[in-house]
Amino acid sequence: MPTLEAVNAVIEALWPLDGAEGWDAPGLLVGDPDSSVTRILLAVDAVMDTADEAVDLEADLLFVHHPLLLRGVTTVAETTTKGAVIARLIRGGTALVAAHTNADRVATGTSRVLAERLGLVDQQPLVPGVTPHTGLGIVGRSPQPITLVSLARLLSDILPHTAGGIRVAGDHDTVVETIALCAGAGDSLLGVEAVRAADVYITSDLRHHPASDAREAMLIGRGPSLVDISHWAAEWLWLDTAAEQLRRELPGVEVVTSDLRTDPWDFAVVR
Repeated sequence: MPTLEAVNAVIEALWPLDGAEGWDAPGLLVGDPDSSVTRILLAVDAVMDTADEAVDLEADLLFVHHPLLLRGVTTVAETTTKGAVIARLIRGGTALVAAHTNADRVATGTSRVLAERLGLVDQQPLVPGVTPHTGLGIVGRSPQPITLVSLARLLSDILPHTAGGIRVAGDHDTVVETIALCAGAGDSLLGVEAVRAADVYITSDLRHHPASDAREAMLIGRGPSLVDISHWAAEWLWLDTAAEQLRRELPGVEVVTSDLRTDPWDFAVVR
């Protein structure tokens, strides 16, 4: 069986660390590089539920999208959420590796997977990378024009259910064809020309003021309609693609994807 160091080398070849944003913290987070890996569990988030799942599954590695140690961590005491997760993994003999923005930028990254599920054609990155077909986000065309409400319903069919559902800024019957999207938090790309020129922009975690300003731009014909989807749900779609890539590169290792919902919201009350 391969070592954790060898598996991590495969991960870094598939999702190179030099593709990560400067503020990001992907890579090997927990584990002995010399330990053996026979089973990998893939999840979006390293939280207690997925740590428990990995340990109960006797997975040697929990491979996640979101890094656990991303901002200003000064303690991993078990009284903290991060410390509790790390302690659970270490006691269970499970390593932790993350591929975050480095997994967003590759040609088979998180946004590309969502674009493929929508059937978009003529796909191009919103922010081009250093090689063709790499970069942040995707812009493409729907195979046929579609109303905004039909697009929202299509997303509802594609994405796993979450309490927050799908929020839309724009008229139900607006016909859209050019679709820009960014899986995960994407309000930083609202000013990108390819987004402003699109008919609709699909992303997650749209904050009030950027979304309000973008909606006003839409109303005066200078920006797209908006569709806000669950951050977790959009990136969960990527897990199957990542799992298939790992299975090809690590034929002797069992690779499992988690079905646990780690979207933070449990229910919504709508009036």
